Amino acid sequence: MKSDIEIAQEATLMPILDIAQKVGFTDDELELYGKYKAKISYEAIKKREHKQTGKLILVTSINPTPAGEGKSTVSIGLADAMNRIGYQTALALREPSLGPVMGVKGGATGGGRAQVVPMEDINLHFTGDMHAITTANNALSALLDNHIQQGNALNIDTRRITWKRVVDLNDRALRHVVVGLGGPMQGVPREDGFDITVASEIMAILCLADSLPNLKKRLANIVIGYTHDKEPVTVRQLQVQGALALLLKDALKPNLVQTIEGTPAFVHGGPFANIAHGCNSIMATKLALTSSDYTVTEAGFGADLGAEKFLDIKVPNLAKAPDTIVIVATIRALKMHGGVEKGALTTENIPALKQGFANLKRHIHNMKRYNVPVVVAINEFSLDTTAEFDCLTDLCEKEQVPVTQCAVWEKGGAGGEALAQTVVRLTNEQHTFTPLYQSSDSLEQKAQTIVQKIYGAQTVQFSAKAQKQLQDFTLFGWDHLPVCMAKTQYSFSDDPTKLGAPTDFTVTIREFIPKLGAGFIVALTGDVMTMPGLPKKPAALNMDVTSDGQALGLF
Repeated sequence: MKSDIEIAQEATLMPILDIAQKVGFTDDELELYGKYKAKISYEAIKKREHKQTGKLILVTSINPTPAGEGKSTVSIGLADAMNRIGYQTALALREPSLGPVMGVKGGATGGGRAQVVPMEDINLHFTGDMHAITTANNALSALLDNHIQQGNALNIDTRRITWKRVVDLNDRALRHVVVGLGGPMQGVPREDGFDITVASEIMAILCLADSLPNLKKRLANIVIGYTHDKEPVTVRQLQVQGALALLLKDALKPNLVQTIEGTPAFVHGGPFANIAHGCNSIMATKLALTSSDYTVTEAGFGADLGAEKFLDIKVPNLAKAPDTIVIVATIRALKMHGGVEKGALTTENIPALKQGFANLKRHIHNMKRYNVPVVVAINEFSLDTTAEFDCLTDLCEKEQVPVTQCAVWEKGGAGGEALAQTVVRLTNEQHTFTPLYQSSDSLEQKAQTIVQKIYGAQTVQFSAKAQKQLQDFTLFGWDHLPVCMAKTQYSFSDDPTKLGAPTDFTVTIREFIPKLGAGFIVALTGDVMTMPGLPKKPAALNMDVTSDGQALGLF
């Protein structure tokens, strides 16, 4: 069996100029990065600002497991399938982060016959967006420390600086550091730390900005810490938002690539869904919507994280709700949620499948809360049995949700045509999107609504620090903002070991972090970290490059 990278490297790619023509872009509207990658110019974006939008399909999934779900693979295969059956469709996906690529999770370009290409370019440096975000983030750190060194005119309390440096790698040794050591000429000593780039607020800002002026405004709103009088300090007060925007002016332009089958794919931005909002950029999604009849996009991790944030954070900024939601599930993963160890997943186990279905069932009910049509896509694995497919189909039908098998990993778009037909039918149903909460709700009410209605928890507990922050943030006028939950992706709870659909549990919010530039308040739960570590055997151990520059070992 060929690996993903072997399949991708054997694919015959179309020139990006030909791909662009499929979605109505002319040669002079592109900024080329070689033969198969391009950015869309600001002129082209502005020209389409008021163009009518097509239908939007959101792909999400059950809580992820080591057994694999294949959400990106299904997203790509679904778009290919829709084009195959005659519906003009584009993709809007996130960019991969080097942390997971070289860690354990792997890349984010799909798999098998359902991939975006050139796979190795997208998974590595692509068009440099990640590096631009990293540079802008760390430029702000350098400018902040210089301000303190040069007299600290803003009276910043170095014990209350919340802005961290970033790097696009998993590096646990950088979680907590001390900077400014070595004497007066080396800066003012203080505690600091690194987040992974995709957890940076600048990443979230890039994905939620709809123009360069809006980007600059959002950058100016970033809270970097507090004064000795406990007042918030922003980038606007440092007067460096223009410099940061300058570093990001090219990164803000959406990237255009293609699938193996030639579907146009806008791959842009990559915020983590268990920390940030986990969706690709507003600008890329809008471009896809205005240049095609249907747009397939995905949200990070499970529906409790990525989809909830897409619907409650991205949708108000996008001003467009999904017309259909696809929930991806695998029989293997559901058996794991039912208590089966990874090594025993190849054996038929109907009781475990029924037990694990509780996870999918809760996601179905959660997505239906938004009053959007929902369909379940069963991503096939070769050792799934007919009895297991029949069982899962029956369980879904009892919840009155359409369900379709999907074989896009093996067959590409041809393996997703049944799903595509179902999706097209559902997008034509009449519905009125209903948000989970109102902006007028307090921050406490918003957090409680998410925890109780989406996660299924009995209660939410706020630490003493979080309670004080709720009071302060209300006084600062920040209580109208949405809440972005930072939680483990593996469970509905804040405990990653509680699989399935746990009940009678409490979620503890230990701290709130204001992200005024992004336009939300992050709630840290459990022991979720903003800088991951590498596993004992990272994926990087299998990576190499040939003498002629061909990548090996990516997946």
